[in-house]
This record gives sequence, C-alpha cells and structure tokens, in this order.
Amino acid sequence: MEVPPVREAELPVWRWEVPQEREEEGAEPGPVRAGPAERSGADRPEVRHLGDRAPTYAAEPGSLPPADPAALDALTPDTVLEGARYGTYTLRAASLRGDSARFRGEARRDFLLTARFGGGDDALVLVVLAGGDRAAPGAAAAAAELCRTVAAAVGRSQERLAEDIRAGRRDALRSGLQRLTDRGYGRLRARAAELGLAEEAYTAGLRGLLLPVDPECRTRVCFGAGAGGLFRLRDGAWQDLEPARPSVPPAPSAPPPPPAPTAQAAQAAPSPPPSDEDTAHGFRFRASVARPGDTLLLCSGGLAEPMREEPVLPAALAARWAVPEPPGLAAFLADTQLRLKGYADDRTAAAVWEA
Repeated sequence: MEVPPVREAELPVWRWEVPQEREEEGAEPGPVRAGPAERSGADRPEVRHLGDRAPTYAAEPGSLPPADPAALDALTPDTVLEGARYGTYTLRAASLRGDSARFRGEARRDFLLTARFGGGDDALVLVVLAGGDRAAPGAAAAAAELCRTVAAAVGRSQERLAEDIRAGRRDALRSGLQRLTDRGYGRLRARAAELGLAEEAYTAGLRGLLLPVDPECRTRVCFGAGAGGLFRLRDGAWQDLEPARPSVPPAPSAPPPPPAPTAQAAQAAPSPPPSDEDTAHGFRFRASVARPGDTLLLCSGGLAEPMREEPVLPAALAARWAVPEPPGLAAFLADTQLRLKGYADDRTAAAVWEA
C-alpha cells in the first residue's frame, strides 16, 4: 500500500520557548519549568571521594581502550549494572573500570556475570565475579573465562544445587562447589600453558553467590578462591566473613602457604567464627541463613582491600545503607564508586538486602 506524501503544512513544528518570569493574566499556561534542584542536578547520585585528599585520577572515564576491528566482540564496557528482586531479597550488582585504567585507556579486567537458572520456586540466582592483577597480561580474559566456566557448571547442576540448599546439605554443597571451582582454575592453568604464560599471569580471584528464588528459603551460599571479600552489614556494623588469605589460589598439588596476618581484617566489628574452607586449596565456602535487615556484600579485590584497610569506607556505606529501602541501580553505582586516594583498581560488587 502506498503512503500518501505529507504536505509541509501538516508537519509538526517543534519550538523551544524561553519561559517568562510572569505570565499575563488570562494567557495560556507556558512550558513547565524545572525547579532549582532539578536544574542543578542536586538530586543526582554524585561520584565523591572519602578522606582529606582527593584521588590522583579524575572521577569520570577518560581515554577509551584501543579496539581491534577483527575482535569487536571482545570489547568490554566501562561499567556494568544489574539488579533483581525475588521474595524477601533485593539484589544489586555493578562492575566498573578503575580510575587508573580509565586514565591509561585500558580495559576493565574485572568481570561480572548474573544469571537465573530454572523456573518457579526451584530457580536459582547466581552472581559470579572475578578480578585479576592489573599487571598480569591475561587478567581480563582469565576473569571472563573463569566466570563463564563456573556459571555454566552451576547452570547444569541447578536442580541438584537447589535441592541441597533447601535441604541444608552443607557438606554436599561445599564439595560440589569446590569441584566446579577447581575445574574452573584447571581450565585457566591449561589455557595459560597454551598461551605460553605463567599460571599467575592468567588467573583471577573468584567469588560466587547462590540465591534461591523460593521465598521460604533464606539460605545464602557463597564460595570462591583468591582475592576478594565477603562482608555482612548487621545491626549497623560490618563483619568481615573471610579471614585473610593469599591473593592467588595455589595449584591443587602445591603445599599450603602460611596464612597472612589478620591485623587489617574487619574495620568496624569483630568478625564471626571462620567460615568452612579448604585450607589446602584456598577454597572458601559459607552457607548461612539470612536475617531480616541483613545486607550481604560480595566483592572483588579492588573493593575488598579498602573495605578492610580504610575504616572511612565501610562507615560511609553503613550510613548510606541504613535506610530500609535498598538503593536503586544508579545510587548503588555511586555507592560502590566512593573513591579513596591510593585505591585505583577495578571494582566489582554484588549486594543483597534482606527484607
């Protein structure tokens, strides 16, 4: 069917009008004017810094990373945001390029993956994140490969994992998640050998979180290895749920290194008893029942380090998250982007608010 041409007189005309301070009596209402707060953007989340000195780098992205026309699918965005709400909990997750990488035009090395496996009350929500050493040449690729490998294994085992979580089978969960984590690191070691890289040049710290969709099940399962952190905000105080560990997970055949000192652990409140973990492989595991009002924070090393070493950061987050309603995506991004001098690495975090 042919569409008849539109005459010029019928075309809509868009005009920008400057509103008058006072409208004449009887005149038609003019355009709606923004108030002072809206014009100034006062209600927008701001990227701020903590401490007396501002960080060396600018707060906003500078140079873009170089792109290869033959590998555009490998480009990594500066920032990733994700969120969801199921039953009694609200999930927020973000991964953003560090100030140093933004300034130097380097790609984000942290990786974040969120997925829902299954349907109905039997479904599981998975958050898996990984971060590598910014000086390692294969850190970005290793983090992405590790997250995807572990997520695929969890997805294939979703029914069994969901059943174990509801039944409270901690030993089965720990052994199963450790096996799939070890397989993920095994693939990284094999890939490093193919690329001719040292194992420490193609690896990343891993943290995973399993959340049942079933509103009657409040069990939260965390696992991982290497650099990163797990914190809980309860009754206004932060708890560091992980003792200090080596930043790079050793190979399964390697003897365990001596534990790192814990003088810098948890800046706000005494830590609870250590979680279940395999001390020989650096594997971490925790399954616990969430209480109403809890906030669980899972993060890569870029955020875990200042959380442990700079008391002003956990204090600021505790104040921001003291309100009953969880932050929106933009507000959560601003919270995770609170800047501190001397901490310019990528940051990846997932937080769960319990109603």
